[in-house]
Amino acid sequence: MPQLNPAPWFLILVITWLIFLTMIPPKVLSHHALNEPNVQSTDKTMTSPWNWPWQ
Repeated sequence: MPQLNPAPWFLILVITWLIFLTMIPPKVLSHHALNEPNVQSTDKTMTSPWNWPWQ
């Protein structure tokens, strides 16, 4: 039964993970968001107090 011999399968596993770890992350990290977030101003807006008519 060749399935029980781990030598070729372990080499395939190691090579596959090396390919995943060297090629995939740079491609994923090179993508940019389409809508970049805007920096909101730190100015506080003046809010009027809420007048409760029933109190």
